[in-house]
Order: sequence, then C-alpha cells, then structure tokens
Amino acid sequence: MATTDKASTRDRLLDAAAELFYREGVSIGVETLCRSAGVSKRSMYQLFASKDEVLAASLARRLPAYEERLAPGPREDAGTPRKRILQVFERLEKASAEPAYQGCPYLAALVELKDPEHPASVVARGAKEWLLGFFRTQAAEGGARDAELLARQLMLVFDGASARAGARIETLDGLTTATVTALLDAAGTR
Repeated sequence: MATTDKASTRDRLLDAAAELFYREGVSIGVETLCRSAGVSKRSMYQLFASKDEVLAASLARRLPAYEERLAPGPREDAGTPRKRILQVFERLEKASAEPAYQGCPYLAALVELKDPEHPASVVARGAKEWLLGFFRTQAAEGGARDAELLARQLMLVFDGASARAGARIETLDGLTTATVTALLDAAGTR
C-alpha cells in the first residue's frame, strides 16, 4: 500500500511540476510546487533530492507525448520524408493556436536555466537533439543536398516559431509551413 501512495505522491508532484513550470517558469518555489501537488515538502524530498530533480523528471515524463505529438507514429502513413517534416510544422501551428500554448517547454527550460549541466537542461537538450535527429533523418531520406544543414535550419524555424507563438508575438497560421516548404525546395528534399 505504501508503494501506491508513493507512486501517487510522485505522480501528483510531476503533474503539478509540469503544469507550473510550463505556465510560470522554472523559478517557482518548493512551497508553491508542494502546495499545488497537495504534498508535503518532506514527501517531495523523500522522492527527489531537489526541486531541480523534480523539474528534470517532469520534463522526461512528458517527452514521449511531446515526440508523439510532433512526429508521425509508426502506425501512421505519413508519406514522403518531405511530408513527415511538414507534418511537424503543421502540428506546431495547430498547437500554437491553443489558448494555453506558451511555446516549447524544452526550449523554455534551456533558456530559463542557462546551465547546461542542470538536470533539466540535460533532459531538454535530449528532446531538442531528438527533434534535430528526426529532421536530419527525414532530410537525408528525402535526398536533401546537405541534410545536416537543413536539419539545423528546421530547428531554427521550429524554435523561433515556438518562442514567438508562445510569447503571443506571432500567429503561425501557415507561416512555418510556408517557410519550411521554401527550405525543403531549396535543399532539394522530396
């Protein structure tokens, strides 16, 4: 029974952390986190050594859903590599129109923390490397002249669009897909 309670406490902490860190940033205090999760600080410290570890674990826990939301799954027939790349940006545009959208949580963590050794930075960098790898693979399979360069350019568009849409500076409706289409055409990607 204690194991279930600990798992429940852990889940509540990670759920609260994901929501608070995304909505308010990584500087929220332990008191706020624990109050939001409905757990004591003692319980939090029994499960995690620090708030930093809670943040890292909450980001890691969200990673499979993040990847699934962006990239076509194994059961989806997404067509050509070009179409798979464009689908990421179509999904970004759709997500950015949601009222609660505040940008990419992984980019936000990297920007806010500014410490590449922070446990959450390590998780966030892994998420960004996964997306870069996805773009690189699709670009290579699509015959891009320079798959590495195209992947890096796509990351700049993705991160820039995420940040601008999350800050409500820009509406992405068709903007990223048009930009990416031009990059794919210039790179010779099918």
